[in-house]
Amino acid sequence: MRIITVSREFGSGGRELGKRLAELLHYDYYDSEIISAVAKKSGLDPNYVENTLRDHGWQNQPISFRGTLRSSAYLQASKLELLLEQRKVIEEIAGLGKDCVIVGRNADEILRDYQPFNIFVCAETESKLERCRSRASENENLSEKELLRKMKRIDSVRSQTRAIMSGVPWGQRTAYHLTVNTTGWEIRDLAPAVADFAERWFGRE
Repeated sequence: MRIITVSREFGSGGRELGKRLAELLHYDYYDSEIISAVAKKSGLDPNYVENTLRDHGWQNQPISFRGTLRSSAYLQASKLELLLEQRKVIEEIAGLGKDCVIVGRNADEILRDYQPFNIFVCAETESKLERCRSRASENENLSEKELLRKMKRIDSVRSQTRAIMSGVPWGQRTAYHLTVNTTGWEIRDLAPAVADFAERWFGRE
């Protein structure tokens, strides 16, 4: 079984890269499907689960490493339960024994024993702003200042969640096998090279 995990800065195109890798390599793909599974197991609305875990879940919460998972003093019970439920879902995905790509959610740390190929996707600020603008819905019309604030907020949440899960700083190069800077690239053009690298990584002796 081969597992690829994709961690990414908001606006860097990491989600698209993960999806294209799954298509090129014929792997199963998991992203929002994880949120749906957590919502089903917990009996909560998927939008609430996504909002709690992805965007706002840990704001204004003190950062503590692994011990946080065992202490309700730092997190509201519902948020902690959702984080633990998400971990179970990711472990169940790995338990299926099928090649897959998992985007975000600290899957690289959760599935460390499975020896996944871990990618971190980043980009320069202007490139991320341009990508956010090009992918915005018709009803979304954020100013540059608002987009910058959104990027900072979401990446801050990802960093805090990473600290809670592992104690390893989010984006630290030694935590990943490949860091991909998407600045100046169309993801569709970059994906084949990353897919080739992943196959070579898995095929090494």
